[in-house]
Amino acid sequence: MPLIDDQGDQPDKGNIARYYDIAAEKYFEQYRRENLAQGKKYAQNYYRLQLIIQRLATLRSRSVYEVGTGDGTPLALMARMGYSVAGCDISEKMVELTRQRLKEMDIGEGCVQWGDIEDSLTIANQLRAGCFDAVIALGVMPHVGKDLLALKNMRMFLDVGGSIFVEFRNKLLSLFSFNRYTKEFILDDLLADVADDIKTVVARELDARLDLDHPPRRQSYDGEMSYDDIKAKFHNPFEMGELFAKAAFTDLRFHWYHYHPAIPKLEHEIKERFWEEARRLEHTSSWRGYFLCSAFVVEAKAI
Repeated sequence: MPLIDDQGDQPDKGNIARYYDIAAEKYFEQYRRENLAQGKKYAQNYYRLQLIIQRLATLRSRSVYEVGTGDGTPLALMARMGYSVAGCDISEKMVELTRQRLKEMDIGEGCVQWGDIEDSLTIANQLRAGCFDAVIALGVMPHVGKDLLALKNMRMFLDVGGSIFVEFRNKLLSLFSFNRYTKEFILDDLLADVADDIKTVVARELDARLDLDHPPRRQSYDGEMSYDDIKAKFHNPFEMGELFAKAAFTDLRFHWYHYHPAIPKLEHEIKERFWEEARRLEHTSSWRGYFLCSAFVVEAKAI
């Protein structure tokens, strides 16, 4: 089946920006190291940032452009490591927080601005000082309408040989989740070319076997919006090679994180043991990540 770049309805970017404006003040909590020990919230973003920092250091990158800076936690850490940094975000509040973090380090706030990665004109001015050694985009692609366009715009910021790190939500986890995502993946992806009468029978069987009420709706920020209120799509890792090749990238590497040692619905039943095993599996990077991880980062080289 050919890769489809434009996946259905386009995201409501105003709604996405509003969600992250609301979430901005508490967003730093996703990177708190204390989460590793307290067990109150799984520290998946902490593990994600660990693997990014490790790879940037290994590659001896000296300059980094971040698409979707969030509250500025990753970019500030990279600046403290001595990297030259810049970035953009679609949320005005996130831009404000990132600038504050960098200002505290005597880094000019002009290096971070509002920008839409699907509109090159909103970020082209940030190329006036030249290209960067690396580009990172964490939590961005779930909200992008045109994947290929976004990646091509990221490619603008790299010289040949530069590295890109892009995070995606893993669609293949649905084969292990045994919930409504499993049904959607089987019917819409695996059986995409199968006749409707056959799919109807399959759907009936899945309805009897799966927990279709799971996962529950996510809690909202301050009673206003939750992550479920905005379009946040999943991606199939088996389609990444074709997608990145079209955007002029090669030499793909997959970095898996946020492991699930049991069916996701059991997390609330076995709690501490679920998180203990999940932490033990982080950084193992085996083929099991294709099916046990809820997210992955693609690393690739610009050509």
